[in-house]
Parts: sequence; structure tokens; C-alpha cells
Amino acid sequence: MSTTQSERLRELLEPLVSSKELDLEEIEVASVGRKRVLRVVIDSDDGVDLDQIADVSRELSEKLDESDAMGEGEYTLEVGSPGAERPLTEHRHYLRAVGRLVKFQLTEGGELTARILEVDDEGVDLEVPGVKGRKPTARRLTFDAIAKARVEVEFNRKDKKEEEA
Repeated sequence: MSTTQSERLRELLEPLVSSKELDLEEIEVASVGRKRVLRVVIDSDDGVDLDQIADVSRELSEKLDESDAMGEGEYTLEVGSPGAERPLTEHRHYLRAVGRLVKFQLTEGGELTARILEVDDEGVDLEVPGVKGRKPTARRLTFDAIAKARVEVEFNRKDKKEEEA
């Protein structure tokens, strides 16, 4: 049986989120002054839009009101998406980041910024941007060689659809 509030909340809320073909990425209960905030992060392979977030928020609120999972007292429910610079912690996160520029912290030390080309069960195939006019190079990283990974924001990135056209 679950012992922490976050685990109990996950058990309560995950079936509802999954029924919408979404992933429950994160649950956090935080104290902000005297108030409590329940933050829920949802995502899918295609991302989430504001309408989906609003629908899920309403349904999660109803589910929470029916239960005692948040205990007595007021709290604020915040439902959102992982954001642009999301950390990659699960295999599905890497799959969703194909085509994106990612900053890797390597387990052996050092950093690498590269675009994810492909993902399989063992690791990622990357395109490392060329420096000073040189051509990009290919590189393979296994998951055990990655200490941390985070998507980088690109303001002038070509959209995948533009590249395919």
C-alpha cells in the first residue's frame, strides 16, 4: 500500500489521466505560505493543448473533491504541461524529443549538445552540430552514459513539417 501522499494521489489520478490517452508525468504537493498547491503535469506523444488541460483539470478537481486524498483544508490545483525545457527522464521523453536539440550531461563528465535523430531501447543516435563551419557529426549515446538530459529551446528552429516539404 502507498505510504506517501504523492503515491496515493498518483493511484487516484493516473487512471483518469490515462483514460484521456495522456501520461501523468508528475505530481507535486507544495506549501506556499499557509496554502497548499497540488501541481499535476500531463503530456502525450502529440503534446497537450489548453483545451485538454482544462478538461483534465475539471475532472481531476471533481475526483479530488470526491476523495479525501488532499485531506482537510484548502488547496489550489494547477494542471499543466512539462514545458519547453523539460528534463528527459523516461524512455518516452526521449522518443518525444526526436528532432529536438538536447543538452546532455554525461556520466563520465562533460556536456554535449546535440539533436536527437533516433531512439531505441539502448540509447540515442545524435547529430552533433559542426563548429566554425564544419559539418555536423553523428554520435551514439547509450542511456547509461547520460547523467541528465534537457530539451533546449530553439527560437530559429525549422519546423519538422517545413523540413519535410
